[in-house]
Formats: sequence, structure tokens, C-alpha cells
Amino acid sequence: MTTVPTLQSQGQPSPDQAVHGQPVLRVNGKRLNQSLDDLAAIGQMDNGGICRLAFSPEDVQGRELVRRWMIEAGMTVRLDTAGNMIGRLPGQLDLPALATGSHIDTVPCGGKFDGCLGVLAGIEVARTLQEHSLQLDHPFEVIVFADEEDTMIGSRAMAGTASLDVTDYRRKDGHPIDQCIQQVGGDWSRLALARRTRGEVCAFVELHVEQGGVLETAKAQIGVVQGVVGMQRYQIQITGRPNHAGTTPMDLRQDALVAAAQVVLAVNQLATEPPGQRVATVGALQVSPNAANIVPGKVVASLDVRDLDQDVIDKLVNDLKIELVAIAQRTHTHIEILPQLNVAPSPAAPHIQSTIAEVCTTLGLSSMSMPSRAGHDALEIGRFTDMGMIFVPSEGGFSHSEVEYTSPDQCTQGANVLLETLLRLDQHYS
Repeated sequence: MTTVPTLQSQGQPSPDQAVHGQPVLRVNGKRLNQSLDDLAAIGQMDNGGICRLAFSPEDVQGRELVRRWMIEAGMTVRLDTAGNMIGRLPGQLDLPALATGSHIDTVPCGGKFDGCLGVLAGIEVARTLQEHSLQLDHPFEVIVFADEEDTMIGSRAMAGTASLDVTDYRRKDGHPIDQCIQQVGGDWSRLALARRTRGEVCAFVELHVEQGGVLETAKAQIGVVQGVVGMQRYQIQITGRPNHAGTTPMDLRQDALVAAAQVVLAVNQLATEPPGQRVATVGALQVSPNAANIVPGKVVASLDVRDLDQDVIDKLVNDLKIELVAIAQRTHTHIEILPQLNVAPSPAAPHIQSTIAEVCTTLGLSSMSMPSRAGHDALEIGRFTDMGMIFVPSEGGFSHSEVEYTSPDQCTQGANVLLETLLRLDQHYS
């Protein structure tokens, strides 16, 4: 790799500042944040939120703007068969690529940082290398993944974990996934060709807003992500007997909602005792007949369990099954637990975690190790190559909302950590 300057600490240092006697290499924070504002103008709503659903006209417009920025940064741009947009700078050597990126599609009313920061910081890294006439040993790629917020078809296809059966996908807007991919230049009939290997991508590092309040609470500037948690979802069906609310004595009831209440409390207790990083949530209840004067006869509840350790998830679910038997006996109900979703954890590569932490020390930024409890494209990319993630704080812990906010300085700090991490990984993998 061409010799590069060492990155300066937080903020916007002047060009003549140095670290360990070497000149500074840093991103242009003002330009990065202007790019975030410019992209946010596409799909902006009256309430300040962003609606840029995957494959929508707004998504296509946003992709075209990002494509233009990639080309201006000296990158060649291609679309794979899953609709992923990939910008690439050549490397000095014939080596697998170092990659970064994220997504630019949003939820129906999202913010301007979720996903977009990771893409635009990657482009800012390319711009910085171009402006300093620097070329990595490895090719450098910035990837805009297709449909992260719904099907994650882009990252799953790249990892080779996507189903090739179009009927397995139920997009929330009802549009068939094969037609959606066609709209952005992909080709469903050749979806398997989007798959990549470690021989093509040696490492992937994703910069993302935390989407929670852990960093802000801890007053840490950077999150060094230990991995993306695994997730299991279940449907819990509780069957009792509907009956008259006035004439049925309490000791003769088979109240499904009373049983459901005990299930919710059991889930909460199993997730909090003893303390740990696992989380478990009952987020939805469907009560039947759902009338004020009828003892509930049936409840269908959701269960979402997440942790970095698959064994921890499995133990919690197994312990819950034992509790469900006891609750059913106490309430004279019948309880079934049915699996709905099983996503295995995706750990971050230890040497990428340590590199990010070392970069933070060099830059004078406080950092902490933490799991990502939300799913990201890195979850799937980590299935086939070394993966790492960098978090920056989300004010108030808010995301997927028009009030989502990460300050310009925090965005710039994250991009500088990404830049220096990639520079160091370029030497590590050479």
C-alpha cells in the first residue's frame, strides 16, 4: 500500500496537525454531512421523516445520486443480479477487496442516518483516497445493499443465504420481490450469481448509527461491535374457554389472558435474571373474543429472543418451555409454542474489533464493546468473510423515526474511524 498519513483525533484538525509526527489523513466532515442532507431530501416528508422504500421511485432516485457520487470519487459502479450497487476502486495488488457500505432504503417514516451514514462514509473514504492520490493494496468497495429494511435480499444473496424461491418473500408493500429487483436493474432468474466468497471480499466493515441509547448513556463516542445477535421468534398460542364474564366464578375459569399475562412475566424474568446481554420481548397479543363481558378464550402472543450466543438463546427458550407447562397447569389452559424465525448470530472478527478499538485510542475517542441487537447487512456478510461494525451514538436512542439524530461531529468521527480502520486492515491482509 502507498504510505499513508496517520489519522488525527476527534474534531476537524487543521491540515498541518499531526499524530506521532506524521501528517493527518482525515475525511471532509462538512462534505460528508452535506451528502447526508442531500440524500435526505429525496423522499423527505412534511414531518421531517424520510420515506424511501426499497425499489420505490424515491429509492431509484437516491441510488442514482449515490451512483453519481461514486463515479465522481473515481469508482467504477456495477449492479449485481440482486440489485446491489457496488462502487469499486482498484487496488495495487491482485487481492480480494476490502469492503464497506450499508443501505439507503428506509422504513415508511425513517431518519436520514440509518444505513445512509455507512454508505456515504464509504464514499467519503473513496473521495479522501482520491484527493490524496492514494491507492490501497486491496481493491476498495462501497456496497449499497438492496432492501435491508424488509427482505434483506441484497446481503442475503451476496452471502448465498437467500432463498431462490420467489414465494418465500412477502414484502410489506405487497410487490413481488422478483419484479422489484428487476426495477433496479437486477435479475431474479440469475440471483445465485450475486453470491460472493472470501476469495473476493477479505473483510467488510460497516459504519452505522447505534439505533439505541447504550453509547449515549455510557458517554462513549464509538461502539466496537462484538457481532450481530442471533434472533429467534415464536408464536405462543394459549387456549382456554370463553365464557360469561358475569356468571363464571373465578375458580371455574379457563382464562387465556390470565395465562398470557403470566407468560409475559415469565419471559421478562428469564431475560433479566441473571443479568446478561440477552433480550426477550412479547410485543404482540391477539385476544379472542376480545370483548369486555367475555372471559378470554384464546390468546396468540409473539416472542422475540436475541443474544450473541446461540447457547444462551437456546437455554432461555428451553427454560420458557418448562414454565409454559407450569402456567398451563395453573390456569387450566393449553399452551403451544411454535417457531417462526431462526437467525443465527454473526460474530465480528476479533482482529477487526481490536483494530477498531486501537484506532479509537489513536484518535483520542472513547469506545466500548457492545453487541448489535438490531439486524444489519453485516449480519449476512459475516457468514462468508471477516466482518466488523462501528457504531456512533443515536441521540435519545431513537431510530426508525423522524427524530433520529446523530450530530455532524459524531458522523465525522465515525467516518474517520472507518477510514483508519480500513487503512490498517489493508496492511493486515496484505
